[in-house]
Amino acid sequence: MKSVNKAVRKKDAMELLLGKPVYTDDIAPKDCLVVKLLRSPYANAYVKSINTDIAMKVPGIEAIYTYKDVDQNMKRFTCAGQTYPEPSPYDRLLLDKHVRFIGDPVAIVAGVDERCVDKAMKLIKAEYEVLEPVLDFTKAKDNEILVHPEDNWEALCPVGADNKRNLCAHDECSNGDIDKVLESCDIVIDRTYHTKACQQSMMETFRTFCTIDTYGRLHVVSSTQIVFHCRRIISHALGISPSKIRVTKPRIGGGFGAKQTSVSEIYPAFVTWKTKKPAMIIFSREESLSASSPRHEMQMHVRLGATKEGIVKGIDLYTLSNTGAYGEHGPTTVGLSGHKSIPLYGKAEAFRFVSDVVYTNVMSAGAYRGYGATQGLFAVESAVNELADKLHMDPFEIRFKNIVKEGDVMPAYYGQVNTSCALDRCLAKVKEMIKWDEKYPMRKISDTKARFVGMGMAMQGSGISGVDVGSATLKLNDEGVYTMNIGAADMGTGCDTILAQIAAEVLECSTDDISVFGADTDISPYDSGSYASSTTYVTGKAVENCALELRSRIEKLGAKLIGCDKSEVTFDGSCVICEAGEHNGASVSLCDIATASMCGNDMALSVTNTHTSPISHHHLW
Repeated sequence: MKSVNKAVRKKDAMELLLGKPVYTDDIAPKDCLVVKLLRSPYANAYVKSINTDIAMKVPGIEAIYTYKDVDQNMKRFTCAGQTYPEPSPYDRLLLDKHVRFIGDPVAIVAGVDERCVDKAMKLIKAEYEVLEPVLDFTKAKDNEILVHPEDNWEALCPVGADNKRNLCAHDECSNGDIDKVLESCDIVIDRTYHTKACQQSMMETFRTFCTIDTYGRLHVVSSTQIVFHCRRIISHALGISPSKIRVTKPRIGGGFGAKQTSVSEIYPAFVTWKTKKPAMIIFSREESLSASSPRHEMQMHVRLGATKEGIVKGIDLYTLSNTGAYGEHGPTTVGLSGHKSIPLYGKAEAFRFVSDVVYTNVMSAGAYRGYGATQGLFAVESAVNELADKLHMDPFEIRFKNIVKEGDVMPAYYGQVNTSCALDRCLAKVKEMIKWDEKYPMRKISDTKARFVGMGMAMQGSGISGVDVGSATLKLNDEGVYTMNIGAADMGTGCDTILAQIAAEVLECSTDDISVFGADTDISPYDSGSYASSTTYVTGKAVENCALELRSRIEKLGAKLIGCDKSEVTFDGSCVICEAGEHNGASVSLCDIATASMCGNDMALSVTNTHTSPISHHHLW
């Protein structure tokens, strides 16, 4: 390996370390209108009337928009960054007469500076019809109070959604007779676990600026993980063709999943499209915590049955998930709570996994690092540890007895075969490394202090099976250097560098010889975006295939220039060399091949490749 698995300086390292202007706020035009949102003080209410006349008289105010400026009967949309058709229901309007949580936008205010916007916001007079909210998610399903009573609510995918029951999603799956198996078990752990909503706090808050380009199109520059999904969301929110929208991203100051949702983009986009002036929104830290995209609150009821020897025979899991006021990522998140926890136990003869995702009048949840899996794993692993305690067994021992092995079919993970797994060796190594036998269950430090140890397993995948798409474009430029264009989003994860390393490995060049550009909906090949730990595996494979094809084309043109057959040449990264026939030993440099490609050439030294994986590449630990 010349490039892969080598420590190389990240492509953007020096610019970031030197504090160069690379983030959204740094590169925004100085004449951007300042955009802020007036937010609802009520969890559930109708805006009866809203008066902006006095606020509009504040010097410097450009525009104030309310629900009156948005067709309340238009097709709704979702802000979830997902492949179309999105599993998340279409339940949003850009501005809605019906506000559904404390913080729901009531008005968009745009002015020349922050001072005038803040003043105007205080002068907007809104009158509300306050309704009783649904705040307890355990009482939301089939509650007479509906979070989404509107007729234009829509679910594009069959995820079991029903707005008349406050259901964002419902699913059931099973294998074997779980009730019969549990009845036959020597011991059944029956517990209910609760995980609260958990807020993420990336260093760079949500922010977006928009301009109108030379061709009258809307150019959206945003701190986002999902440029292509973002374009579709803005198109739906504004009711304009996606051909009129371009979305790009600069450096991202952290995402963690929150920026897989279009939290901020639609509002300055609306302002710029209406006024034709540059506009920018920057969420305050308070807004980023109170009106954004936290982890889903969940309640998990686990029934886990085992023999007295500690063999887990059956797992019955019911997950109740709180999506909040809107359904972003609700249907997709909840599935992982079961599908990433139950398969760990390969000896189980039966399982059942049932889930409900409910609407409530709190801030809507979304994507956040390993979403759903974290909640489900906490519940199932806690139940297994309680089983170990009841049987007076070492938690490691009980897991060694039950873990899924390579070659096992995983009924709880869509019937997939576990094609690659080192969980047994992983457990053994971890046990050794932490000196478990010396520390379990506790060590007494003093009369008042003790140190305890515990353990749990987890399963997480890279990419969404059969869904995520990664793409790359590689081209050879004059002077023999390369440009790579990607749609994946580097948010500090280093994917720009990682993907360059993969290309450099195939093309046998330095990573410095590959300049990386992305992500831009006008120029980049389609990519689902950077989420679900997919980029290295999915987009990385696209890059590898892309580089292999470009290498083949370089060899073909090199052979043509030498005057031999392509089968007779090799490429060493700097030259194409003939190794057989009458031209044996002849060579042509990469620089000369690049030069030749610019004159009298009909062979494009540019390749685009797309990759998807039928399986999620799993990591178990």
